[in-house]
Amino acid sequence: MSNFVNYTKEKIIEIIEREDIKFIRLQFTDIFGAFKNVAITKNQLEKALNNKCMFDGSSIEGFVRIEESDMYLYPDLNTFMIYPWKSYLGKVARIICDVYTTEGKPFEGDPRYILKRSIKKANDMGFVFNIGPECEFFLFQRDECGQATTETIDSGSYFELGPVDKGEEARKDICITLEEMGFEIEASHHECAPGQHEIDFKYSNALNAADNIITFKLAVKSIADRHNLHATFMPKPLYQKAGSGMHINMSLSKDGKNVFFDPDDENGLSKIAYSFIAGIIKHAKAMAGITNPLVNSYKRLVPGYEAPIYIAWSTRNRSPLIRIPSARNESTRIELRNPDPSANPYLALAVCLESGLDGIKNNLIPPNPINKNIFTIKRDIIEKSGIESIPKDLYSAIQAMKEDKIILDTLGEHAFNKYIQYKENEWKEYTASITKWEIDNYLNRY
Repeated sequence: MSNFVNYTKEKIIEIIEREDIKFIRLQFTDIFGAFKNVAITKNQLEKALNNKCMFDGSSIEGFVRIEESDMYLYPDLNTFMIYPWKSYLGKVARIICDVYTTEGKPFEGDPRYILKRSIKKANDMGFVFNIGPECEFFLFQRDECGQATTETIDSGSYFELGPVDKGEEARKDICITLEEMGFEIEASHHECAPGQHEIDFKYSNALNAADNIITFKLAVKSIADRHNLHATFMPKPLYQKAGSGMHINMSLSKDGKNVFFDPDDENGLSKIAYSFIAGIIKHAKAMAGITNPLVNSYKRLVPGYEAPIYIAWSTRNRSPLIRIPSARNESTRIELRNPDPSANPYLALAVCLESGLDGIKNNLIPPNPINKNIFTIKRDIIEKSGIESIPKDLYSAIQAMKEDKIILDTLGEHAFNKYIQYKENEWKEYTASITKWEIDNYLNRY
């Protein structure tokens, strides 16, 4: 977030007392990006700030077995925040934590640690990894029992205004709340599907960006609930409508300068930028298991809804996997268009960074850009040109992931194996399930 404060233990304790905050949430994520927390009262705050707060890691997806379950939460003091909304018990604060073992070492399966480890590799090469996310979501009505439906609250499309965009009030409330939380909101608007919205916030370094994405999702859901709406980051909730993406805008800086920019290049791109693009292209299939982690993710990645399918790049249009937005100089960036907001942002940013760094280390060269709408090019011409497609489903993505050493090294053996095991089981459950489509089409016919 833009309003960075260098907090100390003493400062946090003083704020908690002054603001009469009753509860503090010590937050972290599981391997799939679900926000978890241990809630403490202010009487336990000093203990927590001294890294003495223990929890049961065996209860968290992708963590450890019951025999080795004791883990500690180490608060990152600079993530301290008071939530602008109140619970019935009063004000609530949060601190995002890193997960440590009883030996005082970072837990290798902690997604935040995995990203920090990748960031260090970039830092050791002299680079700072900067991220600008574009998060889309849907707002749906609730039924009389308060349960979420897929009934939208509007029939709007791109950039609609009220009264067509009936979600505008909720979206404005979300933006105001996010600004109170320190976000710098650059744009917000209705997206192309009914009930679909996008809010873009200012870029920051990768760790802050991942923290911000998690915080953003919690705020969106909380404020939507206040409007008696259900916010979802499910990639494709509506049939024959566009799904929600989380485009990731990436750049590398060195000594405060954007190293993706070269004024002498015909595209305004440096050799480092080209190699970074080539690294993403090389690992794109395996990355999909992280950036598009659900069975439902691949129902968004189909022709006709602006989502990318082909592993290609462009300086002029939005149809390939990678787009280079027109802004140059310090705003030069690479936009990866296939990720969706169900992804764990810590892992997604880690695999993006490591794939790009692999391209830089090995001086990889990307194929020629595709500067026309790739969806208008005949399939046989695409195949002859060697352009590949991203995985067609979760199973294919996981198989590609299993064969990619860079993804294994990025996640580490523990997280990699846990992730693969869970996703393979998820696929098996999905393929064995009976869908409404099958009932509608087969029950009476056969």
